[in-house]
Amino acid sequence: MKKYRLEKDSLGEVRVPEDAYWGAQTQRAIENFPISGIPFPVVFIRSLGYIKLSCAKVNFSLRVLDKKIADAITQACNEVIKGKFDDQFPLDIFQTGSGTSTNMNANEVIATRANEIVAGRKNTKSPVHPNDHVNMGQSSNDVIPTAIHVAACLQVKELLLPSLELLYKTMENKSKRYKNVVKTGRTHLMDAMPITLQQEMSGWATQIKYSIKRINTTLPGLSELAIGGTAVGTGINTHPGFGKKVSETLSRLTGIQFKEAQSHFEAQSSQDAIVELSGQLKTLATSLMKISNDMRWMNSGPITGLSEIRLPSLQPGSSIMPGKVNPVIPEAVRMVCAQVIGNDAVISIANSMGDFQLNVMLPVIAHNIIQSITIIANASQLLAEKAIKGFEVNEKHILELINMNPIIATVLNPIIGYDKAAEVVKKALKERKTVKQVVVKMGYLSKEKAEKILKPEVMTKPGFSGRKQG
Repeated sequence: MKKYRLEKDSLGEVRVPEDAYWGAQTQRAIENFPISGIPFPVVFIRSLGYIKLSCAKVNFSLRVLDKKIADAITQACNEVIKGKFDDQFPLDIFQTGSGTSTNMNANEVIATRANEIVAGRKNTKSPVHPNDHVNMGQSSNDVIPTAIHVAACLQVKELLLPSLELLYKTMENKSKRYKNVVKTGRTHLMDAMPITLQQEMSGWATQIKYSIKRINTTLPGLSELAIGGTAVGTGINTHPGFGKKVSETLSRLTGIQFKEAQSHFEAQSSQDAIVELSGQLKTLATSLMKISNDMRWMNSGPITGLSEIRLPSLQPGSSIMPGKVNPVIPEAVRMVCAQVIGNDAVISIANSMGDFQLNVMLPVIAHNIIQSITIIANASQLLAEKAIKGFEVNEKHILELINMNPIIATVLNPIIGYDKAAEVVKKALKERKTVKQVVVKMGYLSKEKAEKILKPEVMTKPGFSGRKQG
């Protein structure tokens, strides 16, 4: 049978599993919120570790925390940061809107571990107290908003931006190989004027480059931290310089430049900077959706589709149709994009729930923004490494299609006029002949002029005009 110990909080005694590092308040939250089974992400727990560590260091420097206790808290926090206690943070993201339960979860785990270090036993009645020491100078109301910003910055810097840089470079390198491959352009999914494969992919790469730029513009807002505002933004029960000092300490620990919020009242009642970041992630998601769709269309076939490229064969595509291979990476990326767009809607609604001095949907904001950053970063890396890097180009088939494309008759407009060019297109389609063959047969151009003008490769150059060529 499972063994328990008795812990006590302001509401009375609670049975806690004997081997758990959490205490009474965490246990109550476990029992009160069995909703989704979704815990806070690891990077959020890591961020709480950094915050509690920074606060302990600052409180010791301010001479309000005993060295022995400060050292024990420091060691415990470092272990939390390294992931040693990830299994001790079981709380559901759907909980009290301030995230108080998770803040207390961190306080209790760190205090219990610190007491092991100080007293050699797991007992919250020992010298280190979760509220009086680990939470000194803090409130859930400034800790959780701070943790959201720190976690988002860590994920953007360590995961998202490197993934997007990889995707951009992979697109650029791949496209350079196909600067001379001329293919049929398409508008409305219908044949349009020729374009090179490099030109087409340059559109993709530029979308990613602009997303990198947009995401970087959100970092200054994310770098402002709520810590120091305590309960309602006034900084009650803490040193006037606490927020500034903790932000500076966090900067040294993480390598990311943080600073105290210009207004604690804004920082605790809203998560506008996170909404801004989420909006840029949504923009990125729409870009990746478009790119993935293009790749699916270009890969379609292999017999009855466009069949312009062949994506890497990663796994069987059907449980009933032998030999079928599907574009699994673009499909997975599209689902990620849909999730990120949905997450943005949740974050936007949640941010509007800032009642007076506190937003009370912080946990779901934390979950959604970190999930969005993480999954879109991972999807971008997969798109680069498992789709774009390895796809092959069906150059022979592309050439056949471009030569049969009747829309190249567009270059005849300045020479024979729009109406006659339209006649040429219709006749070419009806007789399944090339524009070159038809325009000569109809007597609108000599064979020599048709050969000179109707070259798909020159039509991709800036400033090309059929009149100049003719």
